[in-house]
Amino acid sequence: MIDRVGERFERLVEIMRVLRAPDGCPWDREQTHASLRPFVLEETYEVLEAIESGEPAHLCEELGDFLFEAVFLARISEEAGDFAIGDAIDAICDKLVRRHPHVFERQTGDPTLTSGQVIEKWETLKARERAESGAAAKPKTTLSGVPKTLPALLRAYEVSFRAAAVGFDWARPADVLDKIEEEVAEVRREVESGATGNLSRAEEEMGDLLFAIANLSRKLGIEPEAALRRATDKFTTRFEAMEGAFVSRGQLLNKASLEEMEAEWQRVKNKPL
Repeated sequence: MIDRVGERFERLVEIMRVLRAPDGCPWDREQTHASLRPFVLEETYEVLEAIESGEPAHLCEELGDFLFEAVFLARISEEAGDFAIGDAIDAICDKLVRRHPHVFERQTGDPTLTSGQVIEKWETLKARERAESGAAAKPKTTLSGVPKTLPALLRAYEVSFRAAAVGFDWARPADVLDKIEEEVAEVRREVESGATGNLSRAEEEMGDLLFAIANLSRKLGIEPEAALRRATDKFTTRFEAMEGAFVSRGQLLNKASLEEMEAEWQRVKNKPL
């Protein structure tokens, strides 16, 4: 089975080589690491959408597209003499073995670790590797590995996750709820004072509130991006049903009163999705 997978992967690598060859595809030849960034991001979100769809065929297709982007980036690096896709594969294989001594170096009688203990050991091993390398001009910290280019909500979740992994965390989800109530009160105070808009105190307090909500998601084992996407999808479905109801009566939505829209919204909400 491994050999067959290897042959399939080699086929993809060879297709990419042909596409980038002098007589290959002009568009593929023009691409750079920088120009591929939006495509990498797009494919990432399409994989997430496929996961949420629950359709294996959809996920299979999107994973292929996602893998292609990795091969594309590696091919550009290989042409520059930096590294090839095989080097990237070796690097992740070595890292996975190195970071999972509880699996690959397990001895008879070793205790079974919980997922929480695994995360703690993972962070400890990463810190040790950073210290041993001693090569970074800017030393890496617990949070420096979280990309700033992540969507803000996901970045907040990842930052709080990293901090919690080294013990900086609330003891219970209820403690985070208390923090959220505190932040809501602070937002209310700024709104009542008229401090709204970008770079205002209200923006700062709103950011604190959203960060606290991301922490609560983590404490509850909920991925906030996925939860928010589902909530947005639900709102979209209901809003479009409400709008459709008005259209079916020959009435434009923007001509309806708020009271009329609210009444129709309640009717839509009470219908099963």
